Amino acid sequence: MSVYLDHAATTPMVPEAARVLADQLFRTGNPSSLHASGRAARRVVEESRERTAAALGARPSEVVWTAGGTEADNLAVKGLFWSRRAQDPSRRRILVSAAEHHAVLDPAFWMAEHAGAELVLLPVDADGVLVVDALRRELEAHGDQAALISVMWANNEVGALQPLDDVVALARRFGVPVHADAVQAVGQVPVDFAASGLDALTVSAHKLGGPGGVGALLARRGLDLTPVLHGGGQERGVRSGTLDAPLIASFGVAADLAVTGRAEHAARVGALRDDLVARVLAAVPGAVLRGPADTARRLPANAHFTFAGCEGDSLLYLLDSAGVEASTGSACQAGVPRPSHVLLAMGVDEDVARGALRFSLGRTSTAADVEALLTVLPGVVERARAAGLAGRGTAVPV
Repeated sequence: MSVYLDHAATTPMVPEAARVLADQLFRTGNPSSLHASGRAARRVVEESRERTAAALGARPSEVVWTAGGTEADNLAVKGLFWSRRAQDPSRRRILVSAAEHHAVLDPAFWMAEHAGAELVLLPVDADGVLVVDALRRELEAHGDQAALISVMWANNEVGALQPLDDVVALARRFGVPVHADAVQAVGQVPVDFAASGLDALTVSAHKLGGPGGVGALLARRGLDLTPVLHGGGQERGVRSGTLDAPLIASFGVAADLAVTGRAEHAARVGALRDDLVARVLAAVPGAVLRGPADTARRLPANAHFTFAGCEGDSLLYLLDSAGVEASTGSACQAGVPRPSHVLLAMGVDEDVARGALRFSLGRTSTAADVEALLTVLPGVVERARAAGLAGRGTAVPV
C-alpha cells in the first residue's frame, strides 16, 4: 500500500462531500432551466453558493463558479487586465510575483505576448516571500500604469505565506486591484475574503476535500471583469457555461468542512510536518529545508527540501518504487526536466534546485506515513546521488 504525501497536488475527498456528489449525480436538471427540475438544480447551486461564501468570508453574489483554480486565475488575470485597459488604456502593467503558480504566470505571459500587456515579475526573497519594497518601488514609479497585482496567499511549492496585508495596503494607495490565488491556503490558514481587502481570490475544490473540476473566483461586488468565456451569460455574465450542480454541491460541503475544521487540522498536520522535517534533516546529509524556517510563516502541511547531488525525478521514481508518493514541484517541458521556477526565483543554484522534493500532508496523513518515509528516504537519496555521480562520469564505488 502506498504512502501518499502529495496532498498539495490533490487530496482525497471527504466522505460527506462524496456522498453529496453521489446523491446529486442521480438528479436531473439544468440550473438555467425554468421548469421544476431546473429550479431544483438552481436551488442546489445557490444554497452551495451561500455555504461557500459564508465559509470564505464573502457575499454569495461575489462567488463566481468556474471549472477549477486554473480557470479562476485566468479569469482574474485576463478579465481584470482587459476591463482596466478599457477604462484607461495607459494601465497595461501586470504585476505578479516571480514565484506564482503557472496558472497565474502563464496567462500573464500570454497577455504580454498577445494582448499588449507589460509584465512585471516581482522578486521574492530566499524564503520565497514577496519583496514588498520592490512592489513599493514599482508602484511609486509606475502605479498609474498598473492594471492589476496578483500575489498568491501561500506558495504551492515551498509553503511560504505571502504579505498580502502589505500588498493590499500599497495597492489601495494607487488604485490597483489585487488578486490572490488561495488554492493552497483554504483549510490550512484563516482565509477571510472581506477582511483581506482583496478584490479577487481563487479557490479550488479538489485541494480541500472536494471533487476535481470545480472552483470559484471570489470577485468583490462592483469589480469589473471582462469575460474570458462567452455563451449563455451565466454567473453575472462573467463566466458562461452550464453550471454543474453536483460538483458545486460537493464543493460547498467540502469548503464548509475544511474551514470549520481548519484549526484542529492545522495543528495535527503541523505537528506531523515538524516531526518529518526534523527527522529528514537529521537522517539525510545535505538535506536543506526550503521556504520559511519559522512555522508561523509557512503552510502547516508543507515540507519542501532540496537534496544536493540528486535529480528530483530520480528521487521521485525511487520513492515511488518504495511505496512513497511525493512531488518534485518542477516542470517538464518538451521532455526535458527543468528546475522549479520558484526555487530559481529564491536564488537557489540551478543544479541544487534540480534535487527538490515536496512532501505535503493531509487529512489522511498519519505518523506511520512519516515513519515509512524515513525508513526509505536515506537510501533513496544515497542511490540518487550515486546515479547522479555516475551520470557525470564520476567513479562510483561498487
